[in-house]
Amino acid sequence: MVDTKDNSTTECCGTGAKESAGELLMSRGARRIRKAGATLMHALLLLVTASSAIAVLFIFFYIGRDAVPFFRSRGFVEFFTRNEWFPASDNARFGALAIFYGSAMVAVASVSIALPVGIAASVCLSDILSFRARQVVKPVIEILAAIPSVAYGFFALVVLAPLMQDMGGTFLAVGSVLFLAPFFFIVSMLLSDLASARFSGRLQKAARRGIVFGGGGFCLWILYSIYSRLAALQISSGTNALNVSIILAIMALPTIVSVAEDALQAAGSGLREGSYAMGATRAETMLKVIIPAASSGICAAVILGFMRAIGETMVVWMASGNAAQIPTPWYNLLEPIRTLTATIAGDMGEADHITGADRYHVLFAMALCLLVISFVLNLLSEWAVKRSRRKMRGE
Repeated sequence: MVDTKDNSTTECCGTGAKESAGELLMSRGARRIRKAGATLMHALLLLVTASSAIAVLFIFFYIGRDAVPFFRSRGFVEFFTRNEWFPASDNARFGALAIFYGSAMVAVASVSIALPVGIAASVCLSDILSFRARQVVKPVIEILAAIPSVAYGFFALVVLAPLMQDMGGTFLAVGSVLFLAPFFFIVSMLLSDLASARFSGRLQKAARRGIVFGGGGFCLWILYSIYSRLAALQISSGTNALNVSIILAIMALPTIVSVAEDALQAAGSGLREGSYAMGATRAETMLKVIIPAASSGICAAVILGFMRAIGETMVVWMASGNAAQIPTPWYNLLEPIRTLTATIAGDMGEADHITGADRYHVLFAMALCLLVISFVLNLLSEWAVKRSRRKMRGE
């Protein structure tokens, strides 16, 4: 018999010896050139990899350089705690509290609208729809991300604003019913599935029917109450926070659906099959196993959707009303507001001819605040994604 192990070892040693001999036969200058070339290629690859980080650092530097003079001149108290925004008057005031509040208000409202729709859509894509249906539905949702923001702004200004102003509460009542009815239906179906899993035979059918009909009647009563109250509302201006929030929710929907669906898919078939093997229903599997396992990824989807909403410019500039005020009461979405991005876009053209003045540098202060907010939210989303990956690996 031939000892293949010894032959393979001999061949490997022979190859290594040839390579070592080749390196030894190279001259000292050739070895230096080869080492310098490898070092240069590593440096070029590192530069290409770090180019995005370098660009972000330069953006932070140049915006911070023009923001610092405003804080030196006016300080932090007026900018972050006052509500008077009169940058063009003789006795200028730069209280941006209402502008910060407007940005946070429309971002939170838009995510609140997009979150239940996005989670429901991602669950349907990952566990309910067939592969063929998923191949059709998902590209349609992602097309929403390809529509220019100025087109969304025109739609909000030309279509939604007149509807809100002319039809008032009727528009809100019908929209609320259309939005809440599918949600109530899904909740009643899930509750009936969860409750019927605890019974068997006739009791299971009775529990399912009782929850479906009883819950359906209760949901209809809630929808009627909401409709009757909203129908009596009068809206003074169609360019308001609700108009912007609806459009921003549509714009954030592709991001939330895509990231949340990837997180649900990453949970794997093992968890689903194990849950089914233990006797759990599909509703129990989704609510108690899959969604908790993908909670970090869903959290990252929410953060990215929030970033998409808070960084939007054209829609809020065109359809928010641009009123630097805190609504009364503070949760009233039917009043005009103003955001940081709209203020920067609207005032930069008027302030650029007075470079060096506080009215010029305050816009860079707002831009710096937006950068810091986006940077912190990005770090939170990265942390959520890494936490989800570690949880999937069992670490």
